[in-house]
Amino acid sequence: MNFGSRRSLEDPELNLTPLIDVVFCLIIFFVVTTTFDDRSALNIQLPKAGPSEALPVGEPLQIQIDAEGRYFIAGNEVLRRDGAALREALQQIAGDDRERSVILRADARTPHQAVVTAMDALGAVGFTKLSIATLPESADSDGGGGG
Repeated sequence: MNFGSRRSLEDPELNLTPLIDVVFCLIIFFVVTTTFDDRSALNIQLPKAGPSEALPVGEPLQIQIDAEGRYFIAGNEVLRRDGAALREALQQIAGDDRERSVILRADARTPHQAVVTAMDALGAVGFTKLSIATLPESADSDGGGGG
């Protein structure tokens, strides 16, 4: 009796197709159910505008920026719009008084770069007391769109 000869000569086969299908279904499930939230990528605290401390007794230096990005220092227009011209005008008007407070008043439609240029020029000249003028929230809630 030879019982060993009835054994099949074929190798067992492992079919991977159902396993691959299940893995792809799991990947699709996780991609669809995952929420991508960009706000969680950067956690910052925005500044609040509210009542502030009283300014020092001296007259503050006022810098105004209109909607086109033109600079006015103490009512006088700076002819060029670059940082070097702004620094030169600040040095002429302010003199040696770097402890003087500065109020930056920019139009709401002013390009952001104009405000950054003004702040950079103030820092380069040596001013450290900077206030940015804003409107209180109640003045903006009148519902008027302007136009």
